[in-house]
Amino acid sequence: MTEYRILAINPGSTSTKFAVYYNEECKLSKTLRHSITELSRYKNVIDQFDYRKGMIIDALVEEGVEVDSIKHIIGRGGLTYPLESGVYQVDNDMLAHAREGVLGQHASNLGPLIADYIAHQIPGAGAYIADPVVTDELEEIARVAGHPKFERRSIFHALNQKATARVHAKKVENRYEDLNLIVAHLGGGISVGAHKQGRVIDVNNALDGEGPFSPERSGTLPIGQVIDLCFEGKRSKEEIRRMVVGEGGFVALLGTNSAMDVEERAENGDAEAKLIQDALGYQVAKIIGEMAVVFNGKVDGILLTGGLAYNKYLTDYIRQKTGFISEVFVYPGEDELEALAMNALRVARGETEAKAYEPKIQ
Repeated sequence: MTEYRILAINPGSTSTKFAVYYNEECKLSKTLRHSITELSRYKNVIDQFDYRKGMIIDALVEEGVEVDSIKHIIGRGGLTYPLESGVYQVDNDMLAHAREGVLGQHASNLGPLIADYIAHQIPGAGAYIADPVVTDELEEIARVAGHPKFERRSIFHALNQKATARVHAKKVENRYEDLNLIVAHLGGGISVGAHKQGRVIDVNNALDGEGPFSPERSGTLPIGQVIDLCFEGKRSKEEIRRMVVGEGGFVALLGTNSAMDVEERAENGDAEAKLIQDALGYQVAKIIGEMAVVFNGKVDGILLTGGLAYNKYLTDYIRQKTGFISEVFVYPGEDELEALAMNALRVARGETEAKAYEPKIQ
């Protein structure tokens, strides 16, 4: 069997994770932490490029990795223009859009930049991304908002949702492309997608904090009260945005972004923590019900994934609310590095073809 060597890179807000795979086997996995003090030296995320890619290269050398033997480098996709799901070859347009942050600044924008740089140091290597957060397969009816100045957008945890759906399809001995699945990513942000035969045709915009609230995001808020707050003149646009994304959810309601802390407090009799935890499960269950409507109730499975899926009380609560729709399966945690590496492996083996970057310009 041919051995394909893959480097997967996942830049996060305060860490850069990378892993080296030989086919399906993970040979090395590291998390490089970045302190707030270190990151404060940079005006924006893109300015961190040299710092982060240098740390990865230094770590690879320190671990004795034969870098020249790695021919497939895949990074987490960032906030470029919308794309269909799949594996994409990094090109100059993608790099320009990632640098510009056409849909926003996020650490994931560094994914294609670092992958491309390292690939250019290795003869015969290629740079890729897969299932970026801007994956957009919405049906037109799902885009419609109630005013012509607005349109619903698809920005969600596509990489983990798609990887979980493929794992589940293999488990039930079926093809992802033949199933109707509802996948709920439960993490610092929460996204719930309707996967119709391999395409996510409806999903909440997790980047903007729409849908259920989460440990750090407010979820969909009463719009009238939001309008009033915006015009009170007491808070800036950025302060209000932080209330919605970053300082909403558990942070605002309970003073912590730790779901484990909330779970422990609820178990120890804290009535407020239990109410808020139940409310999160209640809101997740409601949007799962919405996605069931997308399929006219014909759902082959409900999948719960992400870090919060380790909370058995929470997943049992959601199962109790939604089990009448379809069987609920729990796949706790997320391994985005493995998901990236397996996408690159599919390309290496010729099981799928890397697509050209031809985004939907908004």
